Amino acid sequence: MGAGGPNLGGNAGRLIIMLKDRHQRKETPEQVIQRLRPKLNTLPGIQAFVSNPPSINIGGRTTKSLYQYTIQGPDTEELYRVAPLLEERMRTLPGLQDVTSDLQLKNPEVRVTIHRDKAAALGVSAQRIEEALQSGFSSRQVSTIYAPTNDYAVLLELLPEYQRDASVLPLLYVRANSGMLVPLDTLASLSEGVGPLSVNHSGQLPSVTVSFNLRPGVALGEGVAQVEQVAAPLLPADVVGSFQGTAQAFQNSLQGMAVLLVLAVFVIYIVLGILYESFIHPLTILSGLPSAGMGALLTLMFFGYDLNLYAFVGIIMLIGIVKKNAIMMIDFAIESERVEGRAPADAIFHGCLVRFRPIMMTTMAALMGALPIAVGFGAGAEERRPLGLAVVGGLMVSQLLTLYITPVYYMYLDRLSRWLQRKMGRALGNERAAPQPQA
Repeated sequence: MGAGGPNLGGNAGRLIIMLKDRHQRKETPEQVIQRLRPKLNTLPGIQAFVSNPPSINIGGRTTKSLYQYTIQGPDTEELYRVAPLLEERMRTLPGLQDVTSDLQLKNPEVRVTIHRDKAAALGVSAQRIEEALQSGFSSRQVSTIYAPTNDYAVLLELLPEYQRDASVLPLLYVRANSGMLVPLDTLASLSEGVGPLSVNHSGQLPSVTVSFNLRPGVALGEGVAQVEQVAAPLLPADVVGSFQGTAQAFQNSLQGMAVLLVLAVFVIYIVLGILYESFIHPLTILSGLPSAGMGALLTLMFFGYDLNLYAFVGIIMLIGIVKKNAIMMIDFAIESERVEGRAPADAIFHGCLVRFRPIMMTTMAALMGALPIAVGFGAGAEERRPLGLAVVGGLMVSQLLTLYITPVYYMYLDRLSRWLQRKMGRALGNERAAPQPQA
């Protein structure tokens, strides 16, 4: 309770709830949160926010909700004007809940306005006035008492009964350079008002962080898109907004995932092209990847999971697992054509029959290895389950399709390769047969 640690102010507290083991409860953490939320919001005078912390906390501030959107700008007045409007608009978004911010503008405060000319005439500096206020109200450590077995900090502060009321401020005295004590109300004027509880900064600029949670069934990408759509027309030119923490990591990973996928496929194509000394056969091997990716995405949609980082790792694994099916068949077919002189259709058909058993063995081994992750055994299985579902779903769909699609691709691409060879050979022959100009 109170300021310190994850709590920014004295009007906040934090409660950590440990759930029972997975085999002792039927509900997931998200279901428990959804059941607790309406009960906690019935407490008068208290706003309660419930969130399931991620397994790995990726940067950002410690906020009441899981995902964060931070706006910052050099003008605090403009920043504090826009922040409540943005928070209000985000509360209306259908995919968000528990929208709150770290901006608290209506906190009671006492403003001390120093009369610098009068203070200078009396020999009192502004720093000395600030030190007097700090000593009275902030538990200033002024010394340490060293005992034989321990040491004790000496704190200078007013008694608690004098810290609760602003009317005691005129009773404070500040020592001048001459040694005389000067009343504080002689050096400064006191006024009461309201202001921000704290002025947060991101980098070197004042900032306000609006945090939010997602409603059940809403993907993080959908929530991020909704926030960006609301913030873009609302923020002025001198106020910029950006996601922080987990939402920022999601954006960064989402931008790099497509490049990573394309780069992985390109590297595989280059390696296979070098191995088979062909530009066509690597395309045949990679022909099974679309069916695997479609199977992974359909499985994630069926079980209600979004394409997060875990699921994308599963898709990357599928690239290596699925293409070995085509490699087994095509490698045998190419060798059969070169050594035994078989026709392409006969070679790939014979390759499917011979390599069917090892294809099924390796696929079933990978499938059974990922099945426990997909089912979700053990604590924290909800985080890992998208990876297993992507692998299992992609393998099942690709295994059913590639055994039929890969031979068809092989035959058509082999015809394309032969046609290109004839075309290039005919063009080369015409070039050689053309009469050469005489010198």
